[in-house]
Formats: sequence, structure tokens, C-alpha cells
Amino acid sequence: MTGQSPRRTFSREQRRELLLEYKQSEREVLRELLVEAYTPLVETLAQKFARGQILREDLIQVGMIGLLSSISRYDPAFERTFESFAIPTIVGEIKRFIRDKTWSVHVPRRVKELSPKIKHVVDELTMKLQRSPHISDIAQHMGVSEEEILETLEMGRSYHSLSMDSELEADSEGNTITLFDLVGVQDEGFSRVDRDLTIDHAMSSLDMREREIIRMTFYENLSQKQTGDLLGMSQMHVSRLQRRALNKLREALQMEHHETIP
Repeated sequence: MTGQSPRRTFSREQRRELLLEYKQSEREVLRELLVEAYTPLVETLAQKFARGQILREDLIQVGMIGLLSSISRYDPAFERTFESFAIPTIVGEIKRFIRDKTWSVHVPRRVKELSPKIKHVVDELTMKLQRSPHISDIAQHMGVSEEEILETLEMGRSYHSLSMDSELEADSEGNTITLFDLVGVQDEGFSRVDRDLTIDHAMSSLDMREREIIRMTFYENLSQKQTGDLLGMSQMHVSRLQRRALNKLREALQMEHHETIP
């Protein structure tokens, strides 16, 4: 009977020794051990922000980026533990992902940043003024224009989308239709969606590090050097892993194509 090997545990002293040794030699095998040693920390932090298993897995993935960055930047000479150094970076990556990826439609970053602040200010002013604050009250308190407050409140409604199965009242007799019933023509973007889904499926053939390199170099348009700096590896190593990832994707896409031919 086979099964997944139990996860190794590392004591605080073992983790510290790994950090010191890695900083002296920068051997890849030591960095992989550090990632393994601190994965439980990332999982714990991700769980605090998760709203379901799928989102939890996503948050762990982006949290690992913060962990890799922390391992790369940490200096044992700092008068602080690695955990206290890494946690703000990991949480920052998680919060940035939540801010950028969990809105139903694309809105400007300034709106995403301003929206939660407005809610906090509204609560604060309601208690202070003993009434619901006016737009002018909020704008003055935050030091922004009333137009920015109104724009943010309007766009804030896009945080959650409405399901196409949502029912609408069609007539006075209580008959209903769904939003999908109102869709009259096929969207020309369907073929693009189908292509994107195929690419997403092919991406599953890559390991975590290869996926991050593809995301950074092709989706975020970062150079190989910038990607290497963020992931704590040389540009040459990034180039080698990128080439390997592209070969895997090519093979996966070719296999997908053959499987769809009747």
C-alpha cells in the first residue's frame, strides 16, 4: 500500500541552522528545505484569509511567493527572527492577491484600495456624528474629492457579480425569467475563453516554480532578471526553467489537441 510521505517537521534550531547555511552557500537544495520547513507557516497565514478550499490553495500559492522573497532577502544579521521578517511579506502577497483577484470585474487599483477605507470611515463618522455621514463628510475626513468617493461607492458594487441563474420578475403575475434568458447572441469571446481554459489545463503540468516563472515573464511582462530577483535565483536559472516549462506546455497542448480530434 502506497501513500503520500508524512511531512517532515523542523525544530526552531534546525530552521535557523538551515537559514545560516543557505545564506553562506546559497545551495538550491537548502532553499528547498527552507521552503518545506516554512510551508506550515504559509498555510496557517493563508487559512486566516481563506473563504473556501479553492481560494485557500490560491492563497497558499501566492504566500509561497512571499516566502521565497523573504528567504532571498533575509539577512541573519537582522535583529529579528526570520518569522517576524517573513510574515509581513507573506501576508502582503496574500492581501494583494485578494485585492486584485477577488473583484468580479476589473476596476482601478485606487478604487480597490479606497473602498475598504471608506467603510471604516463611515463607521467611524457614524459613531462620531450620531448620524449617517454625507458624502462631503467622508471626502473631507479622507482628504479626497467627493467625485472619488462617489466613483468608489459605485464601482464597489462590482465586488460580487450576479449569477446568470438569478431570477427576475417578468410580469405582474409573478412569472420569472433568468438573466441567461436575456442573452440573445453568442459572445465572440467564447473561442478566447476556450483557448484560455486549454492553456490553464496545460499549466497544471508545471510545478509551482515553473508556473510562477511563466506568470511573471509572460503575464506580468517581467524580465528574466526581475523574475530571478523576486524568486531568489539567477537569470540563467530562470531562463533554463522557463525553457523547460515552455517545452512542457507545448507537449501538453499537443496532447490536448490530439485528444479533441474525433
